[in-house]
Amino acid sequence: MSTAAPFTSWDPLPPEEVAARFSQASVPWWIAGGHAIALAVGRRFREHADTDVLLLRRDQYTVQEVLPDWEWWAADPPGTLRPWRVGESLTAGVHDIWCRPGPAEPWRLQFMLDESEGDEWVSRRDARIRLPLARLGRRTAEGLPHLTPEVQLLYKAKGLRPKDEEDFAAALAVLDADQRWWLAEALELVHGAHHPWLPRLGWESP
Repeated sequence: MSTAAPFTSWDPLPPEEVAARFSQASVPWWIAGGHAIALAVGRRFREHADTDVLLLRRDQYTVQEVLPDWEWWAADPPGTLRPWRVGESLTAGVHDIWCRPGPAEPWRLQFMLDESEGDEWVSRRDARIRLPLARLGRRTAEGLPHLTPEVQLLYKAKGLRPKDEEDFAAALAVLDADQRWWLAEALELVHGAHHPWLPRLGWESP
């Protein structure tokens, strides 16, 4: 591996191909990002520039096991890619791993590492925000695991890019009352009572 890599040039691996590669993995994983919203909604309503997969930090070496012949690059904050060595432990602060089949190939997958304690997922934005791991993801009718939309929207709520707004609008129709309540409470904790999505979720501060 070289010591520098461009952030451009993507050819995202379709979620179905991700599932095929992870078919023998013994740890939980979830399609994340915009694809997770599309899978929750049940249709693809916009283009996706990359493919994200969520793993728990404790399961990070699954990337090296599932993609043994690929390149793996750790994204050191605030935005530097560097080769991730075999067996190197990526500690808190490094949340993303970029992967490609070889040095002349485009990027195909980005892994996001999230925190956990026991059987709970813990938000890296605010440790007060938690969910049982059993509730962190759902599956499509075909069995494809994806991050539950309220958790994915919580991550998207920081930037409020046009694609995040589009994802929120599409997901709003499939969020049940419990999901809306969870997302609204988490949004207020992380972003305050004036986040623009709160009124659309029917949230009123206690």
